[in-house]
Amino acid sequence: MPQVRIPTPLRKFTNGVDVIPGKGATIGEVLTGLCASYADFKPRLFKEDGTLNRFVNVFVNEEDIRFLQDLKTPVGEKDEISIIQAVAGG
Repeated sequence: MPQVRIPTPLRKFTNGVDVIPGKGATIGEVLTGLCASYADFKPRLFKEDGTLNRFVNVFVNEEDIRFLQDLKTPVGEKDEISIIQAVAGG
């Protein structure tokens, strides 16, 4: 089962949990399942049209899914998924 690493700023939406077992065959399925378990997490990840927010980066085994198959990127049992929020400021 793939593992989803939750960044510190988003852990308040997962009751402080930092690693969550994922369920699904693709990144999209895993993230949708995560949002089903933690409803407040969904608006932090997705726009209303179901695409990822532009400030959210998702990696599978350190590879950016934007350069793979995006939300259709397949995941395996031993994969590690990392959610990284972009930080902006001046």
